[in-house]
Amino acid sequence: MEDRPGPGARGPRRQPSGDEPLTARSPLRLRAVLSAVALVGAVAAAIVFAVSAQGDGSWAAAGICAAVAVIAAADLVVIARRART
Repeated sequence: MEDRPGPGARGPRRQPSGDEPLTARSPLRLRAVLSAVALVGAVAAAIVFAVSAQGDGSWAAAGICAAVAVIAAADLVVIARRART
């Protein structure tokens, strides 16, 4: 049996050079901030579009904003799980 990396492996890991481990930062905090901003903005936009759509019945923009809000909320859940490990 050959010694190959399993599924999802990106090849052999190399040792970091220089001071990378000391200055490395996780992208999770920035991703969480961007997802939180997107969640708040999408919910606000969905509410505005839903209120304005009551008169003319065009709910497409409100639906798109609601979908973006759901995706941002799901991303925040994924970020929270990854931050714990």
